[in-house]
Amino acid sequence: MKLAVALACLVVQPAPAQAQIKSGTEFLSPEMRRQQADETRNPAFFWVEQGRELFSRKPSPDGQACASCHAEPQQSLRGAATHYPQVDAATGKLLNLEGRIEQCRVERQGQPAFGYESSELLAMTAYLGSLSRGLPVDVKTDGAAKPYYEAGKAFFERRQGQLNLSCQQCHDGLVGQKLRGDTVSHGAGTGYPAYRLEWNDVGSLHRRLRACSLGVRATQFDYGSPEYLALELYLAGRARGLPVETPGMRR
Repeated sequence: MKLAVALACLVVQPAPAQAQIKSGTEFLSPEMRRQQADETRNPAFFWVEQGRELFSRKPSPDGQACASCHAEPQQSLRGAATHYPQVDAATGKLLNLEGRIEQCRVERQGQPAFGYESSELLAMTAYLGSLSRGLPVDVKTDGAAKPYYEAGKAFFERRQGQLNLSCQQCHDGLVGQKLRGDTVSHGAGTGYPAYRLEWNDVGSLHRRLRACSLGVRATQFDYGSPEYLALELYLAGRARGLPVETPGMRR
């Protein structure tokens, strides 16, 4: 209760300069950093391997595998994940990497969507994200993306829930401090899908956003909701220039 009161009374701090935003990895222990970097010790690489297999497999006997269109993905798709979320030119909708995978599966492969947080979609997203590991985030936040970016910024700064807290109060005002054994970071989503120790599982960024909403007793929006997509874009804009770390590890 004391912590909740202290957080609710916290004065909102000005947003740090983009150059000051740090990756979530910066707030891990040295041992967890080493484990994240080691493909043989990072549990999330099991999902990467599953995604690689799914990418190469035909979804049906007469269907086309992803690899049929995207040959040599280590080269042809390296860097692709750095540009998501992005506005789809055909529909004008904001898509994250999960949304693009689902779009391709439904419209090009003629298959039912995997569904958010399914093992298949997490695996595919982890695999495609891993192809951009080490490359800087480079999302567009102007032009057609600007309204979405502004909506995400407003979400980040708006007080919500029974605790009357905003994302900004923690991820700008309490960075580096401890909260229930975890170290508060800048909220960069560069490691997702990530293996979180508290989940003992791999989950998407939207799973983490839903957990944050629950933590402040605010509305939990659906996976892939416009609210979380806009917030994801804003967080990616804040993280521009930071390296993609998928699949990350977090506490």
